[in-house]
Order: sequence, then structure tokens, then C-alpha cells
Amino acid sequence: MNQVDATSPAPLEMTQQARGARARVSLNLFWRTFFLLAILLIGSILAWLQTLRALELEPRALHTAQQIASLVNLSRAALLHADGIARLSLIKTMADQEGLRILPREPNDQFEMFEADNALGQRVTAEVIERLGPGTVVAQRVNHEPGLWVGFEINGDSNWLLMDRARFSPASGRTWLIWMITAAVLSLAGAAAIARLINKPLQQLSFAANRVRDGDFDASHLDEQVATSEIREVNIGFNRMAEKLAKVEQDRAIMLAGISHDLRTPLARLRLETEMSVADTDARNHMVADIVQLDAIIDKFLDYARPDHVELKTVRLADVVDSCLYGVQDDPELKIHVSLQDDPHVLADEVELARVLSNLIENARRYGKTPGTPVSVIEIAARAREEWVLLKVRDHGPGVPPDILADLVKPFFRGDAARTHATGAGLGLSIVNKTIQRMGGMFVLANSSSGGLAAHIKLQRA
Repeated sequence: MNQVDATSPAPLEMTQQARGARARVSLNLFWRTFFLLAILLIGSILAWLQTLRALELEPRALHTAQQIASLVNLSRAALLHADGIARLSLIKTMADQEGLRILPREPNDQFEMFEADNALGQRVTAEVIERLGPGTVVAQRVNHEPGLWVGFEINGDSNWLLMDRARFSPASGRTWLIWMITAAVLSLAGAAAIARLINKPLQQLSFAANRVRDGDFDASHLDEQVATSEIREVNIGFNRMAEKLAKVEQDRAIMLAGISHDLRTPLARLRLETEMSVADTDARNHMVADIVQLDAIIDKFLDYARPDHVELKTVRLADVVDSCLYGVQDDPELKIHVSLQDDPHVLADEVELARVLSNLIENARRYGKTPGTPVSVIEIAARAREEWVLLKVRDHGPGVPPDILADLVKPFFRGDAARTHATGAGLGLSIVNKTIQRMGGMFVLANSSSGGLAAHIKLQRA
């Protein structure tokens, strides 16, 4: 056999890339439910946080202002009623034990108002001034020294009372942040659990539906004892549907196999009688050819009705190709070029894979003749890529219209408009597609850019 360079099975890669793009763009039900619940919960937490802060503002301002006013009034009363020596001792005791310092207020003192840009600070300042009088000043920094400063008068003398600002902050912003993060984490964990609980039966249903689509009816049974009544009803209905489809599929296979088997005997008898009783050689040859064609169609029916279960083993692709080419290597209508890079091995059923290649070669021999010649030039190329082996069987015929490419793998469909003289049952490519899917692979038909039809096969690499 002549050697040619393997060409890339681009349609398989394009199909896989398109599916990957859809998977990246789309969002599965779990994440969509989780994000919606997360947005709802975080929004609720922020709303509650804002509400609590708004409700806390007034009581906190009144409480802080009352504490400040009480300290100022007590300090003022103590200093007014103490003599000079006791006053000094009192001031020292207040500074040492209570953290309260009384300092004279100078006219050139520079001070910064207490949280002037904060609603709480403004409310506290207003309440303190209302309780102590209009000449009161509440500052958070005097002469660049931080603290809680209150300016008041004692017998006409201006003084500062400096106290620790932390004692009037019952709940800092950091405390609110810690509680908010804790509530958000717990809410997100709950949202993930709820989303998983909602998504799990739907995920099981999706998996079972995919198994039914692939013809594996036994693996599609869903739990009919779940606690949720709606999910239980869906599971029961799905199981009954799968059972009915399995029975229909079994009846179809039995019917096709029975019809094909029952037709074999009269056809064999008819052929024998034709060859013995028809005197006209030309008529006898035509009748025998028709009977042979009917017998081939029956073989297709039997192949199509074959059970879906296959046992996958490690198969050397070159051995399968050689076995398929052995019977057609002397066919004058065929010219076959083979290129198998790196001697690939695949996971497949060797008999089924040989039947697939034989079908594709026969299809190319019938309909893929190079225009103007009686010869079909066929290229068989394969190469390994990561976990897959990509196989291409291509002819150099007229190809098919792009709008019917997808229909070629449907049972009993024949592209007569593009491929004349079709004499089969329209099951060849359907059998190929079904067999490749049973082996866990992918089958795609595409027109080659340089002419002809190319069959692309992707099989699991051994």
C-alpha cells in the first residue's frame, strides 16, 4: 500500500471545541441556584445590618451623650466643692484611677470636632451640648493629641476634660465586619447545601436520560423511594418510560432478526431454483444479482438489530485495517492509501470495528469514485491525540450536499441526489454510527475541502 500523510480529523475537533465553548458559556443548575441563593442571602444580611445600625444609632448616641455629660457634671461638682489641696488630690486621683484628665483650655488651642463627618458623632455632640449648655465643645483631637475632649467652664474658667474614647464605643466597625463575614459564610454554606439538595435528583435524572439516549436502559433506573413526592413521581414515570422503551427496542430487534432470518430460507431456495430453471443466461444473472442484493440487505438488517452491548478490548488498529483490506486489495475499482501514525491501539470490539471499516470502504467503493474514472481512491489515516485515536476514511468522489450530511446516519436514508445508483437499504452509515457510539466513540461525516466525503471516527486510546 502507498503511504500518505495523515490529515487532521478537523470536524471531530470542531465539534468537541463547540461543545466545550457551550460548556464554558452555560451554567449548570447547581451554580445558578447557588448564586441566586447567595445573592438573596447576602442582600438580606446587608439589609438587616443596615437596619440594625439605623435602629442602634439613636439609643447609642443617647447613651454615650449621657455618660459624657454625667462625667463632666460629676467632675465639675467635685472640683467646685473641694478646697485647693483636695482639688489637686482629686485631679490626680481621677487621672490615675479613672483615666480622666482636667486641663486648662487656652484661647489658642487647636481642636477637631468629634466625628463631624459621622451621623453618630454629630448626634452625640448635639446631645452633649443640649445637656451641658451652649458653650460646650466636644472634640476628638486637641493640639494634635487624640482622645475624647469636652470643653466646659468652672466658675468662668474654661477647661478640658480628656477621657478615653474607647469606653464610649460599644460596637466597633470591626465587630460588625466579623459578624457580617460569619453570617455570610454560614449563609453561603447553607446555600450550597440547598442547591446541592435541589440539584442532585435533577442530575440523576439527566444522567439516566443520557443513558437511555445511548441505549443503556438497565443503568437508567431511578430511586422510587425518595422522600419528596414530586421527585418520586418523576422517577417512577421515568422508570416506566425507560422500561417501555427497552421493551420496544427489544421487540424491534427481535422483529428485525426474525424477519431477516425467515427471509433467508426462501431467498436461498429462490436463488437455487433460478439458477437451475431459467434458461436465459442474461435474465438468470440479473435475477441472481437481485437475490444477492436482497440477501445483503438482510445482512444489514441483522447488523442493525445486533444487541447494543459490546466488550471493549485493546486492539491494534493496523491489524484491523489489514484484515479489512485483505479481501479487497485486488479489487480493480479500489486504490487505497494507508497512513497510521505511531501504530495506534484503541479500546474496541475487533469484530465490530472491522465491520465499521468494511462498511466505510464499501460505501466509498460504491459512491466515492473519482469523477471521470471507474476507480475509487480511498485514504485511511489515523493518529493518536491525548486519550483518543482519530481515524479518517476519505474518498475522492463527488461528495454530498451539506444540508443532508446529518441525515446520512439516519436509518433508511439514502442521499440519492448526490450519490446515484444507490442499491442498499440505507443502513450502512447508521450501523457505523451506532457501532461507534456503542464503543464510546464519536462518528462525524464531512465533505473534504479538496473533494470527496470524509468519515471521521474518534475512539478511546488504549
